Amino acid sequence: MPEAQRRPGATRVVVVDDDLHQLRLIERTLEAEGFEVRSTAEPIGASNLVRAFQPDIVLLDVNIPALPGDRLLGLIRKVAPAHTRLVLHSSTDQESLRERARKVGADAWIQKNFEGGELASRLRRLLSQHP
Repeated sequence: MPEAQRRPGATRVVVVDDDLHQLRLIERTLEAEGFEVRSTAEPIGASNLVRAFQPDIVLLDVNIPALPGDRLLGLIRKVAPAHTRLVLHSSTDQESLRERARKVGADAWIQKNFEGGELASRLRRLLSQHP
């Protein structure tokens, strides 16, 4: 299926995280909830993936040594569709993550210690708040 062809009604998400275990966990969790997911552990190629896939949400790990998510966010914002919501995620404490997200202009932030459908619920809520 070409990247531009959407599955009807499915929310598209790109996940960028250098932790492969975390990346696969997020993929499985979101796919089980009906999301279309593409992911990469390589932040350098993330902009191309976003350009090709045209996601509704990009979930960026803050702590990628090669190119931290808060720096990558600015690059992705330049190529992402206007409707795309950019979300930082990390295992750092809530207050630090909230402040980083605010400083870089992220649409939201989510801590990595989510449970089950909590991540999907938070992402759906974000989309409903930003039509």
